[in-house]
Amino acid sequence: QMQLVESGGGAVHPGESLTLSCAASGSSIGGVRMGWLRQATGKHREFVAQITYDGITTYADSMKARCTISRDDAKNTVYLQMNSLRPEDTAVYYCAGGRYIGNWNYWGQGTQVTVSS
Repeated sequence: QMQLVESGGGAVHPGESLTLSCAASGSSIGGVRMGWLRQATGKHREFVAQITYDGITTYADSMKARCTISRDDAKNTVYLQMNSLRPEDTAVYYCAGGRYIGNWNYWGQGTQVTVSS
């Protein structure tokens, strides 16, 4: 079964950029839809971005112009580049994998992103 480990989170100032990484192990991400979701304190987990096995990307409206998801199947790794970060982007960011449409089957432990002055 697939295990996912996120890294790259941290504290940044508004307007700055951050790139998150998600390292998969246990199985290949090849053929698996990969994505990022986030959860801010007091809020439900929400979708951020995803990329299909063949490279089709989807983004949340709030992230479309500021976010790029990518995958490197050879490295078994998924990335999330975030630009122009805002305080409201503060959340725990989770990497996820899905083998079926509309479902997330595998989850990482999350990495904290804090955007503040």
